[in-house]
Amino acid sequence: MAVEEEGLRVFQSVKIKIGEAKNLPTYPGPNKMRDCYCTVNLDREEVFRTKIVEKSLCPFYGEDFYCEIPRSFRHLSFYIFDRDVFRRDSIIGKVAIQKEDLPKYHNRDTWFQLQHVDADSEVQGKVHLELRLSEVITDTGVVCHKLAARILECQGLPIVNGQCDPYATVTLAGPYRSEAKKTKVKKKTNNPQFDEVFYFEVTRPCSYNRKSHFDFEEEDVDKLEIRVDLWNASNLKFGDEFLGELRVPLNVLRQSSSYEAWYFLQPRDNGSKSLKPGDLGSLRLNVVYTEDHVFSSDYYSPLRDLLLRSADVEPVSASAAHVLGEVCREKQEAAIPLVRLFLHYGRVVPFISAIANAEVRRTQDPNTIFRGNSLTSKCIDETMKLAGMHYLHMTLKPAIEEICQSHKSCEIDPVKLKDGESLENNMENLRQYVDRIFNVITKSGVSCPTVMCDIFFSLREAAAKRFQDDLDVRYTAVSSFIFLRFFAPAILSPNLFQLTPHHTDPQTSRTLTLISKTIQTLGSLSKSKSASFKESYMAAFYEFFNEQKYADAVKNFLDLISSSGRRDPKSIEQPILLKEGFMIKRAQGRKRFGMKNFKKRWFCLTNHEFTYQKSKGDQPLCSIPIENILAVEKLEEESFKMKNVIQPERALYIQANNCVEAKAWIDILTKVSQCNQKRLTVYHPSAYLNGHWLCCRASSDTAPGCSPCTGGLPANIQLDIDGDRETERIYSLFNSYMSKLEKMQEACGSRSVYDGPEQEEYSTFIIDDPQETYKTLKQVITGVGALEQEHAQYRRDKFKKTKYGSQEHPIGDKSFQSYIRQQSETSTHSI
Repeated sequence: MAVEEEGLRVFQSVKIKIGEAKNLPTYPGPNKMRDCYCTVNLDREEVFRTKIVEKSLCPFYGEDFYCEIPRSFRHLSFYIFDRDVFRRDSIIGKVAIQKEDLPKYHNRDTWFQLQHVDADSEVQGKVHLELRLSEVITDTGVVCHKLAARILECQGLPIVNGQCDPYATVTLAGPYRSEAKKTKVKKKTNNPQFDEVFYFEVTRPCSYNRKSHFDFEEEDVDKLEIRVDLWNASNLKFGDEFLGELRVPLNVLRQSSSYEAWYFLQPRDNGSKSLKPGDLGSLRLNVVYTEDHVFSSDYYSPLRDLLLRSADVEPVSASAAHVLGEVCREKQEAAIPLVRLFLHYGRVVPFISAIANAEVRRTQDPNTIFRGNSLTSKCIDETMKLAGMHYLHMTLKPAIEEICQSHKSCEIDPVKLKDGESLENNMENLRQYVDRIFNVITKSGVSCPTVMCDIFFSLREAAAKRFQDDLDVRYTAVSSFIFLRFFAPAILSPNLFQLTPHHTDPQTSRTLTLISKTIQTLGSLSKSKSASFKESYMAAFYEFFNEQKYADAVKNFLDLISSSGRRDPKSIEQPILLKEGFMIKRAQGRKRFGMKNFKKRWFCLTNHEFTYQKSKGDQPLCSIPIENILAVEKLEEESFKMKNVIQPERALYIQANNCVEAKAWIDILTKVSQCNQKRLTVYHPSAYLNGHWLCCRASSDTAPGCSPCTGGLPANIQLDIDGDRETERIYSLFNSYMSKLEKMQEACGSRSVYDGPEQEEYSTFIIDDPQETYKTLKQVITGVGALEQEHAQYRRDKFKKTKYGSQEHPIGDKSFQSYIRQQSETSTHSI
């Protein structure tokens, strides 16, 4: 979900590797070990949870998490929880990284010390405050000032223990006085609308000055402040919970008698003891936070058109896309946005065919074909990840789930056998698993996505043409991708491909490792397969397999997925799973009597239907064909005093677990509904309660909607790609590697006029045609420069228009304060 600004969309995303924790404090008992898990939170809202690691003070998680961030946030937080024998969870400590500090840790492993968690450190939300000062002359002629403090509203307060019943206290504080007043409690909302005014008399032992009646004496101004404290009203005996505070000195009224601003809530300084670093242990994280600022499509036309012509450039090494691969530090860095862009515009097959042909022509040994981490290999990897994810799930997921659930021992290394285990039984268990997975793979050829088959056809043809004496190269060129870089990694680490929700336990992980190694070898078609194993026990295990039988099955499979005459998979009517998971559903009220309560249900969306059942695997309680999903919208919180509520077709209300899940469900359901010609154009943004719609007050439950539905043109359900966003990412990469682009230009110039030994500093670049490459580089640099000017102008305009203390940038927004400093320095230098 993009944050819309004037003429620009802002996308936020984060990719996290949760490594391990170490030196956690011991459990206060004889065992001393803990069962711990880690959560990822946007401020205090949990968006991801790892698996529990049992009986360890140094738990290894090894889990990856990626999400599009659908809202503003101040902290990216990580909590370590301990689950005791009574299944109660207690917090050990947390890591909280401020948003403005995320670039410091970009894409590098970092150990963070765990910090204590208490109410004074758990602060989020913002407050809208207005102050007004007026003079009052009493009957005795004494002049005093009356201060009006108005609390208008708050936004984004934390939900504590499933509820938020906030109220505020407003205090005028000074060295000799402290006068406090309290708002009403607002029930079941974390965005309370208070709009209450409190009056305080401000008297001073000084004479009245008509000329400067608001000119306070310095010592008085510095000693008086308004303090606003937010609290969550609690029914528990422990008392109300502190949510945060703000302090405003009265000297903000020096220049004017009125003042209004938004403030971020801050933690209070209660003098708590600071514990020594390392008391709670530490957590290893790798965080990649990305913020894309995307203009309208026409801004990207020159650079986008240049990139999309890459497949037609001769030689392809002189194309803009190939140049990006040359200057990037890692090929994958370039491959990800390039593949997404080419897929979006239907040009990925011609481009990959062009760069693959060029790579094959440079390859001398057929045994090394596509073995390196080249731009070709990385682009094909990324294409398979995007286009082949549903194919991978359909093929492997049932078998992987069975292996995880059956938990049979498959260890065949005699050194690692446990007491009582039989090597023969373990070998048989492993062989059965390998056979099942091998069979589902080799019989899945007709389901392989068309785009993958077209790429494999081009690889096969290029390899066969280059190495005409090697009859197997047409197979090995394809098997090196489909087996080595697609199926084998998914079997080895199923959690990275969403085949399992978390990484598997050590025994299952070992089983999957052995299966992956065997499948990789069976699919490789190498001349001496037993010799390809480093371990003698793997070579011995491989002797169980009839080599010719498996080789024939592999070749038949490879022939099918790399054939130009393969039948169109669109004719296959097997449902494709798009998304599934637990959500909270409001009862539909089909019964005549009874309350419309909320219940937890397992939801499943395929390209055929949207269903829900009590638990995963149960019979569906309700099935909605996708042609009946006419619109999907997020409801206002006031509808049911619940966050993240989604409204699909008819009066079906669903609450997602958090904002990230809500966005994911809305996105995919919206894409489904956009394919429907009967799609609704208006909807009710609130609920129908007590005989009327809360939004428009219409009394009929069948009254037409009062707000326009969101969403644009139909999109590809399986490939959610924004072409402008990918072009923006490519621009950012080119811009960050501008010095390399310029050096590549120098290399082109050097080779054009000098035909001697190549200078070492230019030898890293592949330049087949210096003149054509130079021309492309000039166009790239021009296009990138034009976009950089647009970004710079946008930053200058935003700096002029944005007010510190506004709703978008409340006082206390450190990232915006840093932005102001940067823009001030830029403005000074430009002058």
